[in-house]
Amino acid sequence: MNRLHQRLGILPREVLTGIRRGVEKESLRVRPDGRLADTPHPAGLGSALTHPHITTDFSESQLELITGIHADIDACLAQLTEIHQVVYRQVGDELLWCTSMPCGLPADDDIPLGQYGNSNLGRAKSVYRNGLAHRYGRRMQTISGVHYNFSLPEAVWPILQRADAGNGSIIAYQTDAYFHLMRNFRRHSWLLLYLFGASPTACRSFVAGRTHGLREFTAGTLFLPGATSLRMGPLGYQSNAQASLAVSFNSLRSYAESLNGALTKPYPPYEAIGVREGEDYRQLGTTLLQIENEFYGTIRPKPRFRSGERPLYALGERGVEYLEVRCMDNDPFSPIGIAAGTMRFLDMFLLHCLLSDSPPDTPEEIAAMSRNQHDVAQRGRDRDLRLQRRGQELRLVEWGTELLDECEPIAAALDAAHRTSAYRDALALARAAVADSSTTPSARVLAQIGQTDDSSYVTFALAQSRRHRRTLQELPLPAEMEVRYARMAEESFAAQRRIEAADSVPFETYRQQYLSKDLLSGSLLRSRS
Repeated sequence: MNRLHQRLGILPREVLTGIRRGVEKESLRVRPDGRLADTPHPAGLGSALTHPHITTDFSESQLELITGIHADIDACLAQLTEIHQVVYRQVGDELLWCTSMPCGLPADDDIPLGQYGNSNLGRAKSVYRNGLAHRYGRRMQTISGVHYNFSLPEAVWPILQRADAGNGSIIAYQTDAYFHLMRNFRRHSWLLLYLFGASPTACRSFVAGRTHGLREFTAGTLFLPGATSLRMGPLGYQSNAQASLAVSFNSLRSYAESLNGALTKPYPPYEAIGVREGEDYRQLGTTLLQIENEFYGTIRPKPRFRSGERPLYALGERGVEYLEVRCMDNDPFSPIGIAAGTMRFLDMFLLHCLLSDSPPDTPEEIAAMSRNQHDVAQRGRDRDLRLQRRGQELRLVEWGTELLDECEPIAAALDAAHRTSAYRDALALARAAVADSSTTPSARVLAQIGQTDDSSYVTFALAQSRRHRRTLQELPLPAEMEVRYARMAEESFAAQRRIEAADSVPFETYRQQYLSKDLLSGSLLRSRS
């Protein structure tokens, strides 16, 4: 028996039913005509700095809706639905843009940055976003997506550690296991772009003034014929400056050391931007990455945080608590951006990444993974597309079929644990999509836009967004739930005021202290070679 079958066979039912997940879903607020809203974050939604479920991402007009942690997929989706319902009761006639690529955009400087109040923490969040604007432009930052947070119950780690004849602390083993998973995820995440990518088109306003290789599909709409996810390709949420970063996921230490230089050494092009002009800050710092979150990746290790900690230090001190999958497009055919079947496939896929062999990555493989990602993002539905695997070329269809075959026993085990057939159903849909690319979301988007001569990406997304708004507004929202969210909004403003009142140093001192913290001094990094 191979490693996957051996490890799968020792997992008890309570582990398979105890998988925990949460969703963070980004959406632009747009006017009824499909243009970006220029209104402030609605006061009825609370403080964007402190609300536990409703905040903003890059722009004041870009909502981020956050569920709690759930062991049940339906419960997670129910909470995401109720958050959408609450939002729609506070945004007037505005819509939540249902796709990942943005709506019709104004001039770059007219895209508003997120605002978080007058505290040092709130100012730092806005200055960080201003740095992103100076480095990459504001249009790129308006791209939205769904982040899928995933973790396994703590009971699994002693079981797997014994199977691996391992010793040492459980936290260290758990962290190593999550890095094992992430290496495989980065190797295979191109499959998620193929299966769930839903951004083959973009509004012409998105690339105004930029060099691009997109073609005209309909008036005002640009596309690539085989594209699955322009969001995850070179024109999307990418950075030429970060292309020099060959971040290794072989261990927490290799990951931290790979990022440390980018977080501590000045980068000449960003030094030219400068940090401040008088009292106005242009960016947090002049390093290649202002903070850890600026590193663009398809998956990210997340630690347990304590107030004021840097992410790398928290990882080194307490290890990986959960993983954040960052390569998922908004599903324009779902009112809330993600469907239950997608979540079930993600759980299968992530278990496959954990339970399968995961050899160390190399600089050559890291470069190949990046090429595979961009190739699938731009032409994944090209039946002749070949990807690179261990120095060899392999057709996407062949490799995808292999991976889905390997997921079969995982689907069966999850179905048995949950007493359902839903996981095998999700796998069957994935098989159908690999066999016939016309069933993928990206192909369906193009088919709908191409139905009429006067259709465009914007008219398609606007019609879908209106449809989703009606669906969500027609759902009942219990009065006690409205009261609960109103209370949360009030409490979030109170929490923001407490943070502002607690500031004891000027912002410049706060900025320097935060950026000067030792990133590699966590106990896990100190104790392991």
